[in-house]
Amino acid sequence: MHSYIVGGAVRDRLLGLAVQDRDWVVVGATPDELRALGYVAVGADFPVFLHPETREEYALARTERKTAPGYRGFSFHATPDVTLEEDLQRRDLTINAMAEEPDGTLIDPWGGARDLEAKVLRHVSPAFAEDPVRILRVARFAARFAAFQVAPETEALMRTMVESGEADALVPERVWREVSRGLMERRPSRMFEVLRRCGALERVLPEVARLFGVPQRADYHPEIDTGVHLMMVLDMAARLETSLPVRYACLGHDLGKGTTPADILPRHLGHEERSVALVRRISDRLRVDNACRALAEVTAREHGNVHRSGEFGAAALVRLLERCDALRRPDRFAELLLACECDARGRLGLEDSDYPQRPRLLEAWRRVEDVDTTAVAAEAAARGLAGPAVGEAIHAARIEALRDLRPWQSIR
Repeated sequence: MHSYIVGGAVRDRLLGLAVQDRDWVVVGATPDELRALGYVAVGADFPVFLHPETREEYALARTERKTAPGYRGFSFHATPDVTLEEDLQRRDLTINAMAEEPDGTLIDPWGGARDLEAKVLRHVSPAFAEDPVRILRVARFAARFAAFQVAPETEALMRTMVESGEADALVPERVWREVSRGLMERRPSRMFEVLRRCGALERVLPEVARLFGVPQRADYHPEIDTGVHLMMVLDMAARLETSLPVRYACLGHDLGKGTTPADILPRHLGHEERSVALVRRISDRLRVDNACRALAEVTAREHGNVHRSGEFGAAALVRLLERCDALRRPDRFAELLLACECDARGRLGLEDSDYPQRPRLLEAWRRVEDVDTTAVAAEAAARGLAGPAVGEAIHAARIEALRDLRPWQSIR
């Protein structure tokens, strides 16, 4: 029985990055032998165990055989005679198919260190084509390691997988898992670029794919192409170190522009409501969590109004706050404003511009939040008002609180 550190921990150490988690492969052992040593079994599909002291994951060396379409269509073989080289060969990319002895000695049968040096994402073996999730993983690693390029033969293999229908077997949970992780990488745009080049974007996110080539008004969008704009917005969201809900909201904010009738281009009248419907469709299909879903929908609906809010008077500002449910959900409102800033700055030549709408609307929220609604309601009741009239009095008090809020120049 022998244990080796494998995968991402080896890769990241060679890159000089902080190693967050270590995974181990065990060669020459059986599940019963590990249990006897105090390891706790946690793997549902194949033998994975937690170390009794470190709680790090130890997996028995295994090989796998394709039995059906999709990522679930595999049978696994994990016996003491499976070698470390065989286990590494089943992995996706050469940079993830390296191992280390406990003393740090590198074991690299598939050229991972060479590809790290050359900054190449290359598949280990033709078995790569058996698992469509690997298409998404390559795209995600391209977003993480922005200086790396996908090897031409790997990109060609991914394209063949898409054309053969293998990518159609991807299940929603795995698509969302990989897309959400890719959105949180350093350059999210590269994930979508890689997926688009191999044809997978049209299969997994057709609502995003159709944005490319759609023109916008150059006076508001110097980059013109809607798909290019979206990529700039996503990278701005990464630059500002935003949360996953903000990045998902950025992904969905302009989807309706992909369905604008040709006769009104490059204007996109009514794209906000179309965007809401399309982001809702994606959220339903991929089973996106509620926090991401809710922020994406309000961003798609209101981002144009937030951009124009510098023109709004006190009454219009209060109505905007109410539509965004800002008083009940202030954290979500703050994230909405951050998503809108990413949209405004994700434009050619505007990357370093200010976005005064965000501090102004946060100030508006603070002033409205400070209105003593209990006192307003009591005063209204003393004047004989009741029911909806009390609500109208509170609404009027909130408007009054914003009368002298300084305006800002707006964008669209």
